[in-house]
Amino acid sequence: MSAPETTVVLLEEDKDWATLWLNRPEARNAMSDELVSELQAMLDYLATREDIRGITVRGKGEVFCAGGDLKGFKNNFQDGRTDEQVIEDSSKMGRFFLTVRSMPQVIVFLLQGAAMAGGLGMASAGDIVIATKDTKMALTETAIGIVPAQIGRYIVARTGDIQARRIMLTGHRFTAQQGVGYGLVDILVDDLAAGEAELQDIIAGVRRCAPGANAATKKLLEANKHLDDTAMIRYAGEAFAASVKSDEGREGVASFLEKRKPNWVQE
Repeated sequence: MSAPETTVVLLEEDKDWATLWLNRPEARNAMSDELVSELQAMLDYLATREDIRGITVRGKGEVFCAGGDLKGFKNNFQDGRTDEQVIEDSSKMGRFFLTVRSMPQVIVFLLQGAAMAGGLGMASAGDIVIATKDTKMALTETAIGIVPAQIGRYIVARTGDIQARRIMLTGHRFTAQQGVGYGLVDILVDDLAAGEAELQDIIAGVRRCAPGANAATKKLLEANKHLDDTAMIRYAGEAFAASVKSDEGREGVASFLEKRKPNWVQE
C-alpha cells in the first residue's frame, strides 16, 4: 500500500517516525473538508505501517490550526443540506477524531501560535500534546451558535466535566500555559526549538518501548473507560497473557536477563 496523494497534508518520514504537516498556512490551517479527508487517508495508511513507531502532527506557518473552516460550514452545512446529510458530515468528523485516538502508534501534537476549536479537539484526541507557552487556545463553537459536537468527549477526557463546562460554555480564551492546568497540554515549552527538543526526547523514549506493547497498552487504556470491573480484569489478563507470551515479551524478558538491549531498540 502506497501513501495517498495529498495536497494540504504533507508526509515526512525519518526512519521509523512520521510527521504530518497541516499545509494550509494561508488559511491558518483551518480544517476544511479536503484537509480532514487527507488527514484521514494519511492516518489510515500509516496505521498499516508496522515500521512506523510514532507520528507527529504539526502546522505549517505561524499557527497550528485555527479550527473549522467557517466558509465551508456555511457552504456544506447550512445551504441546501438536509439534516441527515449534516449528521453524516458531522459523523465523518467524529470518525476522524476516533481514528486519531485509535492509532496503534504513539501520536504527538506540536502546537504553536493557536489551536482553536476543532484544532484543539484534534490535539486532545492524541497521546501527547506539546505546546509553546504563548499558543492561544479556545473552544469557540458556542460563541457562533453551534455545539462542540464531536470533540466534546476528547476535551472532557482531558479536563474533566467541570473544567470542560467552563471552557465550552463561556468561550473561554486561554494560553497553553493555562492549558497545562486544564489538562489540555502535557509539555509546555518556550518556543518551537524547545518543543522540537522535547519531541526528540519523546521519540527516543518511544523507541525504547516495544511497538506491539505500546499499541496494546493504548487499547487497554481505552478499554478501561467503558468496561466494568469484572470485564476489565478479564481484558487486562488477556492482554497480559498475549504480551508476555508474544515474541516481543519473550525478547524483552530475555534481553533483561542477558543484560542487553532488546531487538526493537535502534542503536
